[in-house]
Amino acid sequence: MTEFPCEVIRNFSIVAHIDHGKSTLADRLVGLTGTIPKKAFGANQQVLDKLKVERERGITESGLTLCSMIYHSHQKYLLNLIDTPGHVDFSWEVSRSLAACQGALLLVDATQGVQAQSISVFHIARERGLKIIPVLNKIDMPVADPSRITAQLQSMFGIDPAEVLQISAKTGRGVETVLQAIIERIPPPSGSVHEPLKALLFDSQYDRYRGVISLVNVMNGVMRKGDRIASCHTGKKYEVTEVGIMHPEEVPVMHLQPGQVGYIACNMKESTEAHVGDTLHQANVPVDPMPGFQPTKAMVYAGVFPVDTNDFIKLEESIRRLTLTDRSVTIQRESSTALGQGCRLGFLGTLHMDVFRQRLEDEYDANIIITAPTVPYKVIYRDQTVIVSNPTDFPDEWGTASHVREVQEPMVKASILVPEEYLGDMMDLCFSRRADDLDHHYLDSGTSTSARVMLTCTLPLSEIVTDFFDQLKSRSSGYASFDYEDAGYKASDLVKVWMIASIKLFMTFLLNGKPVDALALVIHRSVEQKIGRTWVKKLHKVIPRQLFEVPIQAAVGRRIVARETLSAMRADVTAGLYGGHYERKLKHLENQKESKRRMKKIGNVDLPQNAFFDILSTTAK
Repeated sequence: MTEFPCEVIRNFSIVAHIDHGKSTLADRLVGLTGTIPKKAFGANQQVLDKLKVERERGITESGLTLCSMIYHSHQKYLLNLIDTPGHVDFSWEVSRSLAACQGALLLVDATQGVQAQSISVFHIARERGLKIIPVLNKIDMPVADPSRITAQLQSMFGIDPAEVLQISAKTGRGVETVLQAIIERIPPPSGSVHEPLKALLFDSQYDRYRGVISLVNVMNGVMRKGDRIASCHTGKKYEVTEVGIMHPEEVPVMHLQPGQVGYIACNMKESTEAHVGDTLHQANVPVDPMPGFQPTKAMVYAGVFPVDTNDFIKLEESIRRLTLTDRSVTIQRESSTALGQGCRLGFLGTLHMDVFRQRLEDEYDANIIITAPTVPYKVIYRDQTVIVSNPTDFPDEWGTASHVREVQEPMVKASILVPEEYLGDMMDLCFSRRADDLDHHYLDSGTSTSARVMLTCTLPLSEIVTDFFDQLKSRSSGYASFDYEDAGYKASDLVKVWMIASIKLFMTFLLNGKPVDALALVIHRSVEQKIGRTWVKKLHKVIPRQLFEVPIQAAVGRRIVARETLSAMRADVTAGLYGGHYERKLKHLENQKESKRRMKKIGNVDLPQNAFFDILSTTAK
């Protein structure tokens, strides 16, 4: 492939709120540059979203989305598109993708306007000193209002209206101007072939035959096949066996020059050796490491268990293989008296958790049960501070008489963009979720139906990992957008909630008086009765009737706050099972033996596995 000096290289990204047409624009750019033939392009939409879950959900989940395009203007240009996810759960992926860019396309839907995630990614790009090109998409829609949205960009970000490009990625209208703007406005990367090799590793994936494949941005020097390189982070040395670019699939090249973004294979066996943010250099030629990235911090935890306990080893191996392509997931083994052995996984958010679950089912045919999502709590003892991510590890009781001095829960600073007419509903939703420091201001002027309000508040993270987003969309008729960022920890009055016979300060769910630790949760004391009644009623509907009466109770300590009784099957029904012919009785006994193999015994109550799955699904909601 032709060599490209720094002057003709442009490294850029597309940043936007979810569902603003980012993947469609990426596809259009790939098609216009001839990277994919037009015949193939027509039948190959979402060419940069390679995962099945990405295509089904219409989202970009992974930051490992790189495409090198050759664009012919008055000369040849190499355009490296590093795509980014648009959902708030994947903000860490956005940050590391922008580290390899000099510019970004800020894509805004001309029908919806600036959204919460648009503001977040704009500030991330500005902090990194990227040249930002504002682009209005979907101008072909009947309800598009480009002039009003342009005014929003000017008032919120100080963007000159003359710099705003108006396009329709779906029809291709105006997309050529985007390519010209990339060449004219985004500065080329700086670097010298005469300097020692210095390359930033910003992502990686695992190949079963070649080991770890790393995405690198060469800052200085030249990286060639056969070079001996070393890692600043680990100090380990490797031999480069392959270098190449994504066009959009892997295309091997002889070398990568300064400013180029590509992939390398170097016989790296373990994915943990590919430290995101690491600096690679020539072996025995040390260089100063470049600033890396902040490590990922799991925001949501959940237990993942196989439906058949004999499949644990297979499930654990599937999880480990999947995390080779998703480095932001944390893994820890755990065991449950109800579900057996499993893994406790940490995710960036609830969407991240759901996407990971779907990938396990799609790519590894896993049959799993996933527990209700929880958040990490900080338990401050008299002599140490411990982060607790599993509710079963939460202290039994705490207070003045306990060795636990204080319990803190994680907080987030939330931003909600909503039309003015829904402001009251949004404030009510926030107050119902224990919001503090609630404030709002208007983003633009207009009629009562077009004026929008930015609502900011501090919320407990535990209040937004269940149905907060669903309530947000429901109360705003789908018009509200939501973004959040970490706001540290704050002391709170919390109690443990689970199905177990327990002691003081626990909220417990008693199933026939026996414990079920898989349903453990930690909640605020103010909602203990509400949660207790809700769960007891839902479990009463899910649990099948037995041959005996089953009490389902919610308790805090020794105090029962809610109860439902599952009545026993009628005597005439059970007698009818054996009142028929002898052959029918034998057949029933055989079926009973077979079904016993698929039963889970919880509190001396035999539950079909699908029923227990329904219980976990109920509590997760």
